[in-house]
Amino acid sequence: MNYSAEQLKKWNEIIDGFRSTTNKLVFEMWIQPLKLHSVNGTEVTAMIDDPNITLNMVSHYQPRIELAVRSAFGDDYTFRILSNSPGDTMTATSLNSRFTFENFVTGPSNTFAYAASLAVAEQPSEVYNPLFIYGDVGLGKTHLMNAIGNYIHAQSPQMKILLTTAESFTNELIEALPKKNGTVQLRSKMRNVDVLMVDDIHFLSKTTIAQEEFFHTFNDLQNHGKQIVLSSDRAPNEIPYIEDRLRSRFSSGLLVDIGKPDFETRSAILRRKADEEDVDLPYDVLEYIAEHINKSIRDLEGALTRVVAQSRLLGYPITVEFAARAIDDMVQGDTARIVTPGTVIDIVAGQFGTTAEEILSKKRNQEIVLPRQVAIYICRELTDLSTTQIGRSFGGRDHTTVMHSCEKISLQMKKDILLKKRVDEIIHLIRNN
Repeated sequence: MNYSAEQLKKWNEIIDGFRSTTNKLVFEMWIQPLKLHSVNGTEVTAMIDDPNITLNMVSHYQPRIELAVRSAFGDDYTFRILSNSPGDTMTATSLNSRFTFENFVTGPSNTFAYAASLAVAEQPSEVYNPLFIYGDVGLGKTHLMNAIGNYIHAQSPQMKILLTTAESFTNELIEALPKKNGTVQLRSKMRNVDVLMVDDIHFLSKTTIAQEEFFHTFNDLQNHGKQIVLSSDRAPNEIPYIEDRLRSRFSSGLLVDIGKPDFETRSAILRRKADEEDVDLPYDVLEYIAEHINKSIRDLEGALTRVVAQSRLLGYPITVEFAARAIDDMVQGDTARIVTPGTVIDIVAGQFGTTAEEILSKKRNQEIVLPRQVAIYICRELTDLSTTQIGRSFGGRDHTTVMHSCEKISLQMKKDILLKKRVDEIIHLIRNN
C-alpha cells in the first residue's frame, strides 16, 4: 500500500463527491471502478479495478478527476490511471492535460528549453535524445515535459507515452523485487513505450539498485530508437552518488537549463493565470506581486491564488495594500538575508578555531580540511550556487572537489552524530546570523 490512511480518506471523499454529482449509471460504470493505487510525491495514481474496462473508456473523465485531486490534495498534484486490462498501453493518461506549449510563458530564462522541448515534440527520437532539462524547483520543468507528451499524443495518438518520476520508478522497483515476475512487469511497462519521460531523475541517487535497473532501461530504449526526456534540479555532473555510466548517458544528448524568470516574464505569467481564472487583477497589484515574489513560478502562482482567495472569502477588493497583507509572510521569507560563501566561510572558521584564509588555502592537514569540507557542504545546502560557482569561491577549486566534499561530509554525518550536531548548529547559526 503506497498511500497513507489520510490520503485514502481524501480519495474516498473525491469518489463520494462524484457519487453525488454524476449520473448513477456513469458513476457505477466509470468512476466507482477506480481504486487508489499509490501516492508518490505529488503524483496520485488510480487503478481500474475491472479487467473489462480499459483506459480509453475512462480517459474522458480524467480531467474532471484531476481537478478533484488537485482540490483535495493540492495544486501541485498530478493524476494518472493504470489498468489491469491486457489490451491497455500507457498513453497520455499519465500526462497532465493542463500543461501545454500554448500556455507556457516564455522569457529569457527559458526560451532555449522551450524551443528544445518543442523540437523534440515535433520530431521524437530524431533530435536531442535524450533531452535533459534541469533547473531549480518550480520553474517549469514538469510543465515542459507534460507539454511534450501532450503534443506528441495529439499528433500521434498511437504512440505510447509514459511520464513518471524517478521516485515512483524506485518505489515500484522495490515493490516488484519480492514478487514473482515483478521486475519483468515493471520492465515491460518502462520499455514498451515510444516516449519515456522521467521527472526528478536526481532521485535515483538514493538507490543503487534503481540506478542499475534504469541504466539498462535507458540503453534498451535508446537502442530501439525511443525518445527519452529527463528532468533534474541540477546538471548531470552535479548530481551526487550517480554512477559515471549513467551521468555519461544523461549528458549524451542535449542539456538545457531553466533559470528564474525575470520581471517581465513573471508579470506575463501572472496575467495569464489571472485571465485563466477570470480575475480582474489591477496592474499595480500585478506589479507588486511580480516584484516581490521572484524565486519560482510555483510561488508566484501560489501568491496570486492566496490574494484572490482571501479577496473572495473576505469580500475585500484587490488592492496593493490588500495584496501586501495577504502575501506578507511569503515576501518576508523571500527577502530574507541571502547566504553567501563568504559568510559561511567566516562562521565555519570561527566555529572550528581557524581562519578564512586557511580554509581557502591549499593546506591539506586535517585541522583545515574538515572545516573546509564542512563549509563547502553548508554552501551547497544553503545557497543556490552550482558546484562550479562554489568551487570558485573556495580558492578556485573545481566542481569535482566540491562534490567530493559534500559526499564525504554527508557520509560522515550519518556515522558521527557529534559531527552532525555540530554542522546542524552551524547551519542554524548562519541562518539566524
